[in-house]
This record gives sequence, structure tokens and C-alpha cells, in this order.
Amino acid sequence: MSGTNRSNIHVGLDVKIVLKQDQRSGTLTSGTVEKILTNSPTHPHGIKVRLTTGDVGRVKVIL
Repeated sequence: MSGTNRSNIHVGLDVKIVLKQDQRSGTLTSGTVEKILTNSPTHPHGIKVRLTTGDVGRVKVIL
């Protein structure tokens, strides 16, 4: 499943995101989706979410 489609992502899903400060290095952060922040149905760089840890980033991998 692709992290660029909002329909693939829901609260409680385990994902890997890239944080804003990690966009150059591509370092991924794992966590569980707390809230979906992107309103549009798709986004080319990934749907922006907030994890239960409070981290905000774009979904790159759906686990």
C-alpha cells in the first residue's frame, strides 16, 4: 500500500514516517498514527500524520 493515498491510512495504523528535519537524510521513524493531518485524498510526498509520540511527518511505509 502506498503512503501517498489518504484512503490507505487510518488511526491506529503502524507506519514509518520521515520527519521534516530528516527529509535530506531519509531517516525513517516508526510509530502508530494518532491523527491524519493532510485533508486532500493524495499527496505526492506522502500523507502527513501525527504519531502517538507526537512526531509529525509524511508516511513513507505502511507496516
